[in-house]
Amino acid sequence: MRLKEAFRKAGCAWSTLTVYSRFEHAIVLVLTVLIAVVVASGTWHLAIAIASLVFSGAFDPTNPVEFQRIFGMIVIVMIALEFEHSLLVVLARQESIIRLRTVLVIAMLAVVRRFIIIDVNAVATDELLALAAAILALGIVHWLVRDQDRRNETSTGSA
Repeated sequence: MRLKEAFRKAGCAWSTLTVYSRFEHAIVLVLTVLIAVVVASGTWHLAIAIASLVFSGAFDPTNPVEFQRIFGMIVIVMIALEFEHSLLVVLARQESIIRLRTVLVIAMLAVVRRFIIIDVNAVATDELLALAAAILALGIVHWLVRDQDRRNETSTGSA
């Protein structure tokens, strides 16, 4: 019964959209399905990679390179999930744009992934400093955007 109700509500909402909004929502829906396929495939390959490492005896839990590789794969799946979630929020809220805060979180996850898989002995100091500056800048912008969103919410809530 809930599924029928959801489809009925979606049909009512769809009829009120402009042609361009319908186009945007259709594209977001297609992207969501494609990313879901990528996430499922990535999770499957991750499970196979971990299982083959563990069952073949090649997995050495004391080897940090193996952990970096595995956690790097996990973070890739997390980035895809966060991206898919941002698209689902666009569909659910009927917004026409992806929120800047979501883009910043995805960018921070990508930089963190780079930090996880990086071999600090083989990389130049300036690259490490550049990555640190990038994550610091993204964090500051995220904080500013979050602070602005909170101010906007309190001003619309009190009005």
